[in-house]
Amino acid sequence: MTAPDTASIEAGRERLRSEHLRPTGQRPPSAARGLHHTALISSDVDRTIRFYQDVLEFPLTELIENRDYPGSSHFFFDIGNGNLLAFFDFPGLDVGPYAEVLGGLHHIAISVEPGRWEQLVDKLENAGVEHTVHSTVSVYFRDPDGARIELIADPLGEMYGEKVL
Repeated sequence: MTAPDTASIEAGRERLRSEHLRPTGQRPPSAARGLHHTALISSDVDRTIRFYQDVLEFPLTELIENRDYPGSSHFFFDIGNGNLLAFFDFPGLDVGPYAEVLGGLHHIAISVEPGRWEQLVDKLENAGVEHTVHSTVSVYFRDPDGARIELIADPLGEMYGEKVL
C-alpha cells in the first residue's frame, strides 16, 4: 500500500471547503433541533447500565420495551444538554462482535466539563478500562461491547480550541 499524497488530499479538502462551506453569517439555519438520541446495541443490559451510569456518570433515564423486537429493551442515558445515548439489546439474536465498518459508527464524542473530565479519566483508570489520552482534553476508550467513545473537555461547538460550529 502506498502512502497517500498529502498535497492532493489537502487540495481535495480545500476544493470541498470552497464548494460547500459557507461563512457563519451566510449559512442557513439547520432544519434539525438537535440530536434526539444515538442508539447502540448492548449485549448485556446490566453491564451496560453499570458502565455508563456508574463509571461515566451518565444517569439512566428510562428503560422500556423495544417495540421492534419482542423481549428487547430500549434504554436511555442522559449525556447532558437535552441529549440521550440509547441502547437496544436483542436477546436470542446473535448480533456478532462490534465492528467499525463503512457507514457504521467510528466513535461518539461527548463533551464534559474540564474538571469532570479529569475525574472520569481517573474513574476509567480505576475501573481498569484501557484508554488513550490525546492532548490534555480528549480521552478515547471502548465500552463493554467495543464501541469507541471519546470524552472531550472542549465546549460544545469547539474542537481542540478551534470553533467548528
